[in-house]
Amino acid sequence: MFTATSTEPVSSPNPETAIAPAGEWNPESRRNVSICDTQPVTAEGVRTLIDESGDLKFGPSVESLSEAARVVAQMSPSVMVVDKAFGIQAILDWLSGVRASNTTGLDPLETTGIVVWGGSISEAEALRFLQAGARGILRKTAGVSTILACLRTVAAGRSWMEDSVFRDSGRSERYPRSELTVREQQVLELVEQGFKNKEIAQDLGIRPGTVKIHLKHIFEKTGVHGRYGLALSGLRHREAISA
Repeated sequence: MFTATSTEPVSSPNPETAIAPAGEWNPESRRNVSICDTQPVTAEGVRTLIDESGDLKFGPSVESLSEAARVVAQMSPSVMVVDKAFGIQAILDWLSGVRASNTTGLDPLETTGIVVWGGSISEAEALRFLQAGARGILRKTAGVSTILACLRTVAAGRSWMEDSVFRDSGRSERYPRSELTVREQQVLELVEQGFKNKEIAQDLGIRPGTVKIHLKHIFEKTGVHGRYGLALSGLRHREAISA
């Protein structure tokens, strides 16, 4: 049972207030933001924030991932905020299930932007959520302006990750990516796709030790340290993540 919030039945949203699909701006309609959180009091705080925003509308607040899946399927809110406290694997499985439940030919994760938020989120966790289909990563300690910027960006069909999650967001630009050799670019692209060293070596027909040498050079040239940092940096480079 839904805990609070929208007075509109889940199965039949009011056509006069229907929310345009993510990425299509309708100036006469506020974007619907729903939340699935383990703590109802947190949802109420978000409701107050959204009610005062002017351009966003607070949708159903639910307390379980199964209810959140039903809201996404029946109401297609512009944004669904999901609490990381449900568990990393549970959320990854949920994202996969939402996408697999598609019966209209449209990817539900394209229509509804998923924002995962939590008290703390590491680079590794952020990358896994983004690769699974989430479009936003946010910490619960973020300021009001940051939270609203995230919700608006995701509601508009783009992706967002809070800078503080990205340890190397302030990395040096002394060595632009264009200075990487062709082989280093190939290794970097595979790292960004989640390949491990042995898999990269097999794909490129080189030794695992050679992959390590290429990675060392990539770290030095980009100023980013760690595989997850490289993968997230790659997403930013392709403008998949809003700064």
